[in-house]
Amino acid sequence: MSDPGMYSCCQTWNWEGIVSPKIRTIEFYLMDALGLPLYFAMSVQAFRLVCASEKEHLPPGIQIECLECCGHDLYIGTNDSCIHHLLLVEENNTEVTGLPIVQPSDHLNTSFTTTRQRQRQLGLKKPVCELRAASALGRLLVLCDNTITLLCSDSLEPVAGSKIRGVLSFTLNENPVSGDPFTVEVCLISSKRRTVQIFSVSQERVQLVREVSTPEQPCAISADGHFLCLALSSRYVTLNYNTGHCQDLFPYPSELKRPIIKRISRQEFLLAGPGGLGMFATVAGISQRAPVHWSENVIGAAVSFPYVLALDEEFVSVHSMLDQQQKQSLPFKEGIILQDFEGRVIVATSNGVYVLIPLPLEKQIQDLLSNQRVEEALLLAKGARHNIPKEKFQVMYRRILQQAGFIQFAQLQFLEAKELFRTSHLDIRELISLYPLLLPSSSAFIRVHPPLHEYADLNQMTRGDQEKVVKCKRFLMSYLSEIRSTEVANGYQEDVDTALLKLYAEADHESLLDLLVSDNSCEVSDSAAWLEKHKKYFALGLLYHYNKQDAAAVQIWVRIVNGELEDHTRPDLFEYIVDFLTFSNDQHLVWQYADWVLQKSEQVGVQIFTKRSSEEQLQNGFCPDKIVSHLCKYCKALLIYLEHLVIEKNIQKEKYHTHLAVLYLEEILRLNIAESSDNMAELEDLRQRFQNLLQQSDLYRVLLLIDKIKGTDMHKERAILHGKLEEHDQALNILVHQLKDFASAENYCMWNSRGRDNHYRKRLFQLLLSSYLTPSTADNSLTVAAVDLLNNHPTEFDASSVLQLLPENWSVQLLSPFLAGAMREHVHSLRMSQVAVGLAKAENIIYKKEKLNMKEKPVILSEKKFCHLCRKPFQEPAFVRSPNGHIVHTHCAASQHVNSSIDGHRSNPSKRT
Repeated sequence: MSDPGMYSCCQTWNWEGIVSPKIRTIEFYLMDALGLPLYFAMSVQAFRLVCASEKEHLPPGIQIECLECCGHDLYIGTNDSCIHHLLLVEENNTEVTGLPIVQPSDHLNTSFTTTRQRQRQLGLKKPVCELRAASALGRLLVLCDNTITLLCSDSLEPVAGSKIRGVLSFTLNENPVSGDPFTVEVCLISSKRRTVQIFSVSQERVQLVREVSTPEQPCAISADGHFLCLALSSRYVTLNYNTGHCQDLFPYPSELKRPIIKRISRQEFLLAGPGGLGMFATVAGISQRAPVHWSENVIGAAVSFPYVLALDEEFVSVHSMLDQQQKQSLPFKEGIILQDFEGRVIVATSNGVYVLIPLPLEKQIQDLLSNQRVEEALLLAKGARHNIPKEKFQVMYRRILQQAGFIQFAQLQFLEAKELFRTSHLDIRELISLYPLLLPSSSAFIRVHPPLHEYADLNQMTRGDQEKVVKCKRFLMSYLSEIRSTEVANGYQEDVDTALLKLYAEADHESLLDLLVSDNSCEVSDSAAWLEKHKKYFALGLLYHYNKQDAAAVQIWVRIVNGELEDHTRPDLFEYIVDFLTFSNDQHLVWQYADWVLQKSEQVGVQIFTKRSSEEQLQNGFCPDKIVSHLCKYCKALLIYLEHLVIEKNIQKEKYHTHLAVLYLEEILRLNIAESSDNMAELEDLRQRFQNLLQQSDLYRVLLLIDKIKGTDMHKERAILHGKLEEHDQALNILVHQLKDFASAENYCMWNSRGRDNHYRKRLFQLLLSSYLTPSTADNSLTVAAVDLLNNHPTEFDASSVLQLLPENWSVQLLSPFLAGAMREHVHSLRMSQVAVGLAKAENIIYKKEKLNMKEKPVILSEKKFCHLCRKPFQEPAFVRSPNGHIVHTHCAASQHVNSSIDGHRSNPSKRT
């Protein structure tokens, strides 16, 4: 072993802490049945050691020197220059060491037997150093006494004239460059000079292809394509025999250890390095993998993907090529050979042959997962993808990821678990099913078999630890919210959304409402029962609404507002119900709860009618007449609704305008009778709205309102009504002499003349001035008002008419602002008239200039000239010339003018004069 402490660590391993009693019993039973020590299971059980051949096939005193295995043919080279051909047969037994195995598996029952076929004595009295089989040629290459002999692989008869002499060591190029399937490429080290020779060997002859010099005498060789990996006297190098380029790798202590070179993949080799390291190196001198830690005295190495095996004096150690960690150590003493042959690993002593049977990768991965070694299991699974058919690997790897995800989940490693679940495309119901009652009652989901984990539910997994349960539920909430709109939830939307709703409701999570107002597939009956259980009545209403059960939704919400159910989710639930009814298309539902909302609040409740779209208001179910009739018993609501029709919607119907005006009047009179100081602000606001209606509308019945106002103190409103009847004298008399509200009088003139001509406006201001100048009693305030009126509005009067009305005792200084403004207006008008006359004259001069320019150019009329319109020649000198220079007959021009006029009238009747 590479770690001196590992042996003792394995002997004192605490199995009680990591293996359940049931699993431990079976494990120990199997190990005992196989005659294996307890520390055999120290890590991954990647290989099992089985004896294939012992002393019975070799004469006494004869020792094994080398091996070759090709299919079922096992060739053994011995120290007496003899080759033994054995048939290696694989067998499956149902019993191991006489004890029945519970649930037998193939890898535990496999054994090997060998049968002697023939042997060949080379007669050289030297040990056989190396054997290599060329199965495609049916030949066996034998190195003995520095000579390679070519034998028939079946009969072991030598092939005449096929020997290569002076060979120290040789190898077969597993990635030959020739491309000829009927030859093999042999790379050998010459024993007489510092060269490497490349031979092409066929069934009958051997041909030298190339000879390459080396810096020093090599002692070990391996080949890949054009590249040779060589062990020199003190260092490893790679040599491109095609270009001659030599790349140093690293030194090694040749006096202390035997060099080992093993090709593991294309242009990559495994080398025995210094310090007990197994070094990986490419032909470019780069190490793409971390080294593995071997013992200092490694005898041999083999590769069985994804593992590297090393033989020392006591053990066969197994390291992973994926993470370079030691995974297994098998006791094996007196070993001299460790080699791999076409995926089969064979280890031998001087008199026995043993096979290292690899356990299926699936079994190794499952063992790692059962021990919760997730990272190692995933690493091993990834490394196996090149050795397993693509479709099978994808299925296997997906399941491994899912199992690993549940292991991480059970350890509360939620980020890692989530990534594994997503990557493996886990059926999300497998995860939801761990949580009791989260799947809909209608779900027919059954967990996959064999199961992905060993837990019945979340309570068993957490052993009742409520803190862990809460963490697991938070994770599921987060994960489901992430995937519900992705392809992970495709086909399982109802299960995902229902589970998410239940988690949100149980945790009183704010996202519950967001879920219900967005597109969702929550199962109604199951979700409704869950929401009622957790008293989420507002959310229950949203659930009903999303599933087009608006009546049930509103009924639930009304019960909450009435205090029958307790739910404080929305303090403004009444306003929410009003908005809901406002935008509801269910006429029956709206009218069903119209009285309820109006009784709760007329101001808010009437919004179910006022905020409704214009299109709906034109429908019979919500026509204004029907609504007005229904609101008669709700005065405030009726007033607000009529304001909506008249002011906001601008509906031009006399009955609505008159009705609104009468409601204003009645409400004002009611408040006047109450004479409460608390009502003064409301009364003032109401009167202002009434006055605005009277000023802006022309549709109400004026005489009706005048009759109703008589005998009240609503003088300003009466003045507006007289103005609507063109009784401006009376209106101004009320404003000036009764109310002495001079600002309102001026405002009266302004709004009454809006949209009228300037003469009408001046007449109103003239009337107001006359009212100021003809006081019924001596009142100096009227004089001041008259002066202010003239000085503030000088352009609204005819100055000559005003001067005739003014008293003779008024000074010029008093009226200087008026006189200056009037003069400025007069001068401005005069100058604007002069500008207009000047522009007209300039335009006339331009037209005259254009006419002269046209007359300056002569028009030549001949028999070759044709009319532009009728294309006929001119018979007389009379013609018409158009501005663009075209010449036409006089009658053609007249006809075109008439047609153009007719077409113009047809196309634009509004332009007829």
